[in-house]
Amino acid sequence: MTSDQSVWIDRFVAHLSHERRVSAHTGAAYRRDLSRLLGFCERRGIREWSALDNVQVRAFAAAEHAGGLAPRSIQRRLSAVRTFYEFLLREGCCRLNPAHEVRAPKSKKRLPTTLDADEMGRLLDFKADDPLSTRDKAIMELFYSSGLRLSELVGLDLPAVDLKDRTVRVDGKGSKTRILPIGRFAVDALQKWLRQRATLPKFDGAAMFVGRNGRRLTPRAVQLRVNTWARRMGLRAHVHPHMFRHSFATHLLESSTDLRGVQELLGHADISTTQIYTHLDFQHLAKVYDAAHPRARRRPGGA
Repeated sequence: MTSDQSVWIDRFVAHLSHERRVSAHTGAAYRRDLSRLLGFCERRGIREWSALDNVQVRAFAAAEHAGGLAPRSIQRRLSAVRTFYEFLLREGCCRLNPAHEVRAPKSKKRLPTTLDADEMGRLLDFKADDPLSTRDKAIMELFYSSGLRLSELVGLDLPAVDLKDRTVRVDGKGSKTRILPIGRFAVDALQKWLRQRATLPKFDGAAMFVGRNGRRLTPRAVQLRVNTWARRMGLRAHVHPHMFRHSFATHLLESSTDLRGVQELLGHADISTTQIYTHLDFQHLAKVYDAAHPRARRRPGGA
């Protein structure tokens, strides 16, 4: 590339700053990504932005991947290239956007972290002898019993919970309402909490879960309380609310093959989202197989 070609990056970043009002941090990120592309072009002897084609952009993405860049970072870098070429097209510097249909390698799906049944039992096995611990136990029992999202739990109002019918009504993503069963341990914990809740200020009178001041709990407050109890009960360093939802789904699938049923309980629009838990279930089954099957176990000193 000639020095004139690097000037186009300067002009593009100036365009982002003055016309699109992006932050200095975002502008610097675009510059870094395009500098990587500029270096790639120089090594390949590509001297004009208009000379870059679709195959070469794919080679650029592949080279970044081979260099250890994560798929998400490559995706961001390709997005920067596409936006840059939209600017070049507008300015008449080129006729095609060579990054138009180039995609980054797929990211590996991260399997959700769960607690096994023994760990969950240990976490919930604490004495609730004051309003806050009673509330916290009710929160965690309900999380595990019904697989609620954090946003669904903090948004609960008193009328949404029917302890006589043992159900909870939640408004999930996309304003979709679902009715979920509540297990007996959660029912018991909620009954105790409601008695304690009646002694607190009525600032947010409709909210199911409130703090000492009667205000509805925030998601951050629930996260902190869950992690605090995990440390107190001797569990791993970081336990977060969504881990209850993951554990709820995984434990159901360990004893049932009703993927559709679990999808309904979780409120997933697409069953492919629920299928992540089948991978976790397979891991569980694989461990059982390795431990129990005579031909799965290696002989001592074997290869």
